[in-house]
Amino acid sequence: MISAKTLKLSLKSLREFAKKRLPDQELLALDARDECPLEIVRHMCSPDKLGIQLLFIPEEFGGFGGGAFDVYCVCEEMARIDLGIATAVLATFLGSDPITVGATPEQKKLWLSRIAEEGLLFAYGATEPDAGSDLAALQTTADRVEEDGRVVGYRINGSKQWISNGGIAGAYSVLANTPAGPSWFIVERGAQGFTNGKPEDKHGIRTSNTAALSFADVYVDAGRLVGGVEGQGLLQAQAVFGYTRLMVAAFGLGAGWAALDRAIPYSAKRIQAGSPLSEKQGYTHKLIVPNIARLEAGRACIEETAERIDAGEGSLNTEGAIAKYMSTEAGNAAAEASIQALGGYGYTHEYMVEKISRDVRITTIYEGTSEIMEMTISRDRWQLHLKTRGQHYHDRAREFEALDARRPNVGAGYAALALHALAEVMERARVARLTRHQHILLRLGEWIAYAECAGSLARRAARLSEGKLNEKANLRFDAAALAAISRIFAREAALKVAQEGLRWTIGAGDGDVAACEAALSLSAIHRAQAGLLADMDFVADVLYGRAGKAAAHVA
Repeated sequence: MISAKTLKLSLKSLREFAKKRLPDQELLALDARDECPLEIVRHMCSPDKLGIQLLFIPEEFGGFGGGAFDVYCVCEEMARIDLGIATAVLATFLGSDPITVGATPEQKKLWLSRIAEEGLLFAYGATEPDAGSDLAALQTTADRVEEDGRVVGYRINGSKQWISNGGIAGAYSVLANTPAGPSWFIVERGAQGFTNGKPEDKHGIRTSNTAALSFADVYVDAGRLVGGVEGQGLLQAQAVFGYTRLMVAAFGLGAGWAALDRAIPYSAKRIQAGSPLSEKQGYTHKLIVPNIARLEAGRACIEETAERIDAGEGSLNTEGAIAKYMSTEAGNAAAEASIQALGGYGYTHEYMVEKISRDVRITTIYEGTSEIMEMTISRDRWQLHLKTRGQHYHDRAREFEALDARRPNVGAGYAALALHALAEVMERARVARLTRHQHILLRLGEWIAYAECAGSLARRAARLSEGKLNEKANLRFDAAALAAISRIFAREAALKVAQEGLRWTIGAGDGDVAACEAALSLSAIHRAQAGLLADMDFVADVLYGRAGKAAAHVA
């Protein structure tokens, strides 16, 4: 595991390199040329230069052995610099995942050592033109080549679409159907019959390379079958979804903050009607503070999930989906708000927020769309609701009621209201059989994400106030500010679950409005909004360094 000191030094080196080699003007020029700066990517992945990839390679193969928390920290920092280049650099980590989780010891030693020692760039070849998030629908095939009754190799035929690093990688993890089912293969650049398409003309992340792959009787020997056993491909992919979705969640978080970090100083200098925009609630309380609350809710879920993965609790696919959903949706909203915050300037190519907005859009699409995340979340938590006879979220709510009794200022009581309301919405959906409507399932996924993230943020605020936060955790806000941010978000989550839950359960056929309002404690949730404006004022004062006003709020 990487020490906090080593991680801090690595992030500092990354920032210094970006400041020197990737200033805004250069990033905007690369974007305009639709160019992936291959030399920069190779520099970042070179073991004798930045060596970013070493953070993710186990020590036994020449790396630093970083865990999920380290991955999150690096991915956020990379995304704050440039999401396209972050995608190019981190695609190697994604591409080597099937090897990390499923390869034989000999395969791991060969390929992971090459990534560490040579800076070998990898790509992850799963998506196809007619098989996006549904990997089970893939059509690429790998037919056995046998000699004397023994499988000596495979011939791969098919195509892949939207592959990050597709035109620049030196090696590719390729998912293909064998007679025993989907399996991963390692294909090297230059293999006969293997070709790359031209770079895609994309809406955003234009500093990354995205290209289609084509396989026409591409021969690989049996040693390139990951794990040496056919039919394990989907299991190997599933084993890292929680982990890889944290990467994309961190991308959304970093890009969202990168946009806001341009809008905040702009508003302190921009004078309108005799005073800076930063002093106007219509600006800060619409465009800045709510987006910060959602981003920090995503961060809390990311950090909590990363810690649990590093503690050996498994891949936590659903928690990873919640982190990705919240952080990428929040990142998109923050970037859009930042364009609005800069007005006409924000809408031009000359200013970075326009580019960031185009870039961050992909985070709600790749590694599973937001809709796939909603379905993943709702299906898993629906099973928990059924298994516990409707008590799962009531039990969770009682945990936060206990936290609220111990730490009454961190928003835990509001999170408890959200979780109780969620339990009631789910039970009413069960009784009325509302989950037969796909839209209800998707909305449940959203409400679950909000309610659980409210809990994660309240726990994070409590841990910070008690001095128990992870030593690698982001410390942008002090305990008082984070507690206020948590209260803001938890109120929003409770209101979203109750009001939208009421809307859609009634809309889908549950006609007893009064009983539904009472069950969801809608009045209590409305009363919980008391103090919201004061908390938003306080967070705005913290953001803009108005120390006197912030201190008065705490007192």
